[in-house]
Amino acid sequence: MNRIVVVTGAGAGVGRAAATEFARNGCDVALLSRDKDRLEQAACELRQFGVRALPIPTDVADADAVEAAADRVERELGPIDAWINVAMATVFAPVSKLTAAEFKRGTAVTYLGQVHGTMAALRRMGPRNRGSIVNVGSALAYRSVPLQSIYCGAKFAIRGFTDSLRSELIHDKIDVTLTMVDLPAVNTPQFDWARNKMGWKAQPVPPIFQPEVPARAIYFGTFHPRRQIWVGFPTVIAILANRIAPGLVDRYLAKAGYAGQLSDTPLPADSPDNLFEPVPGPYGAHGRFDSRHPRTGSWEMEVSRHRAIFWATVAIGLVAGVHLLAKRLKI
Repeated sequence: MNRIVVVTGAGAGVGRAAATEFARNGCDVALLSRDKDRLEQAACELRQFGVRALPIPTDVADADAVEAAADRVERELGPIDAWINVAMATVFAPVSKLTAAEFKRGTAVTYLGQVHGTMAALRRMGPRNRGSIVNVGSALAYRSVPLQSIYCGAKFAIRGFTDSLRSELIHDKIDVTLTMVDLPAVNTPQFDWARNKMGWKAQPVPPIFQPEVPARAIYFGTFHPRRQIWVGFPTVIAILANRIAPGLVDRYLAKAGYAGQLSDTPLPADSPDNLFEPVPGPYGAHGRFDSRHPRTGSWEMEVSRHRAIFWATVAIGLVAGVHLLAKRLKI
């Protein structure tokens, strides 16, 4: 029997790529997102892999809607084996130009959406004492950048929530795994439909990765749980640099953080955004940056996949190095 997986934010971007990755590997997939037409299109594509795909239009900021979606999944597909929290929303603007309503909405989708999904999953997985939950984080959950205070704040909150819950699961001896997958800049449609008050189209800061890269990390982390999976070397650099010299990074981002996230293409004043309502259209996993040849692999993810081999190789190398040094010193 196929494993049953729920993916939020499955209409486009990383969520869409993750849903495809699960279907390609023989999982039945429930797709949660707001745009009904886009979900139907995604479900049709997934069924070509010979699996069941259930589109459920859902606003993850609505806890009752998420709970109802979970009920429907178990009623129509069966017991949920894995729940993947991907849905997000953001605004490109300095804090001085943001409203309380924008902060509330962005936080409700990006942070509380993951809380709602996790709680709905645990209500079903806990009594069965099995299951897997993956929360999608970001390098920006460790190192904030200007113009994305809503998103960064939410991702920091997700990290805190996930760590608290992990300890609780260990304390209660509940065999539900919890993995956090932290992402780099990814080629997704968010840069076209995120609310933007800067007057210029937004862009990911290079190097850019295709959404299939985090999708593979999410799939792996679901069935081969890790505490964390860092996708892409920029994620590693951002996290470690902030630990070593946060003040220096503050100043660097104050100088480069604006230009790096904004293209030289003017943004039309009437551009739609998806903060409060979905933006209709044939959006998929990829954004508009395919011409920049985004990266299609991540060695950091491969290290996590094959960590036993990696550390064995490191140990062998250290032993060989010590032996060689001792031989040269004639110890």
